[in-house]
Amino acid sequence: MALQAPIDREVFFPEGDIIVSKTDLKGRITYANKTFCQIAGYHEAELLGQPHSILRHPDMPRAVFKLLWDTIGSGKEIFAYVKNITRSGEYYWVFAHVTPSFDRQKSIVAYHSNRRVPRRDAIKAIVPLYKAVLAEEARHKNGKDALAAGVDCVMNALKVQGKTYEEFVLKL
Repeated sequence: MALQAPIDREVFFPEGDIIVSKTDLKGRITYANKTFCQIAGYHEAELLGQPHSILRHPDMPRAVFKLLWDTIGSGKEIFAYVKNITRSGEYYWVFAHVTPSFDRQKSIVAYHSNRRVPRRDAIKAIVPLYKAVLAEEARHKNGKDALAAGVDCVMNALKVQGKTYEEFVLKL
């Protein structure tokens, strides 16, 4: 599936709508609701089986996704502000609530994400952090080093505030 280069044009979805998706343990999409398909610009059949990262906007630091995956992989929920890219290259912001799904033995079997319209003031507050983390990641040629440096950058910025990522996000 050929992806469009990013375009600096934001798209919006109605305040009351919720973008819903489910993935398997590897992050491949197993369900996408109508709102998700409409805002992202894909048909459901095109999304099923694709990695959720198909929507990852290049302005999003890899470190934020590492924190997200580490959190849900440990069985906890997480809230995050995420900038996604549409099929046409436009972008949209979401306030995501991502949770693991468990079987009867309490093993994680999948992940579920509900995304709502984010508050504009929260986006204004999160963008400088994401830009700083992205810049730190870009300073490193090795992908592993870049990711580690990005995570350190996030953690150090939050340590100064005495907050976890989730506390920071929920206070925005």
